[in-house]
Amino acid sequence: MEAGGAGVWKGRRCWPEKSTLYTLYLSLIVIFSGCGFEALEMSTGKIPFLEAVNGSDVLIPCTYFSCIGIKNLYFKWEFNDNGTMEKVLESVIPIDHADPMGISIFRERVEYVGTSKDNNVSIMIWNVTFEDAGRYTCFGKNPKERGKNHSAHFMLYVVDELRVVDNTLTLIIVSAVGGCIALLMLFTLLKNFTIYVLDKIKEKNKECLVSSSGIDNTVNSLSGSRVASKATPKKA
Repeated sequence: MEAGGAGVWKGRRCWPEKSTLYTLYLSLIVIFSGCGFEALEMSTGKIPFLEAVNGSDVLIPCTYFSCIGIKNLYFKWEFNDNGTMEKVLESVIPIDHADPMGISIFRERVEYVGTSKDNNVSIMIWNVTFEDAGRYTCFGKNPKERGKNHSAHFMLYVVDELRVVDNTLTLIIVSAVGGCIALLMLFTLLKNFTIYVLDKIKEKNKECLVSSSGIDNTVNSLSGSRVASKATPKKA
């Protein structure tokens, strides 16, 4: 038996190595599924930040997605404590839609509230304090994808009370724009009405001119007939 290139010679046939077949398998899945090469993706939502009141309970979301599924997906939460990454929680999900094995929590008042059915690995922080404010990182690593990993970040702000947003300027702008639109519509209506009235006046004037012309022609015809009859000499 001789080895050559990416395959193994067995008699007259060349069998590809397992690594080559696995790479080809992944490539086909990536092509036909429309996924990128970095298939594993962690996400903390479209709005990755939150302003919470001191003492409230806060949900920090995170979901994962993989084109080819997961196997022993390792995930963890970390907290950036003034430049030092502090581990908050970690666990492993064996397969798709399975519960995590052995969840380890390293921070007080933190609870895992995720559901593997929805690819959800979110956490809840109970009774948040100002010390909980900062950036949280949701990290995932999928051995099924040759160790592909991905991270998503979430920023938590903690305040004494929620700020009241002053909408005065917004209302003024909306009112001004609405007023301009109303004036424009009114101007357009008046313009169309004026054009309509002028057209009707023109049509009325044309009718009057036609009628007057007809009357004048009739009068002239009658006058001509009378003159002609008077000028006819009497027979002797």
